[in-house]
Amino acid sequence: MGLKKLLKIKLDEIKKTPGYPPEERLYKGPIAVIECPEEIPCNPCEVFCKKGAIKVGLPITNLPKFNSKKCDGCGSCIAACPGLAIFVVNYTYSETEATVSIPYEIAPLPDKGETFDAVDRNGNIVCEGRVIRVQNPRGFDRTAVVTFTVPKECFEVVRNLKRKK
Repeated sequence: MGLKKLLKIKLDEIKKTPGYPPEERLYKGPIAVIECPEEIPCNPCEVFCKKGAIKVGLPITNLPKFNSKKCDGCGSCIAACPGLAIFVVNYTYSETEATVSIPYEIAPLPDKGETFDAVDRNGNIVCEGRVIRVQNPRGFDRTAVVTFTVPKECFEVVRNLKRKK
């Protein structure tokens, strides 16, 4: 199966999640993507979003509702999510590359400039990624946020990094 067809299949799956922003918003700068399918008692994303873009409400088992008009892509929700289900994507990073910011709990942390295989939600290699930033402040409670670049055509489906052998 060709990369383009694979990307379309994965994108269709991702767009069914409750936090997927409208397509036109994806191309206007950093934006959170919430891929939370679990109706479990959880709301740290709502608590940590200073812009009020994420609402769980009552009961606390509601899936998060996402208001993309309020989101500025700050990423404070990424490390707050215990399910590792929130990402920030930025299509406008450069002429040829987009960025993806992910929660990362694997030791050792990657180094800035390191290249990895960028993978989809199922662990399938999609393209190569290059780390541009690693954030791990104490307030993130041991969940680092790693930001990496990918070719623009891959930014909607890449969700993690896999070290090359």
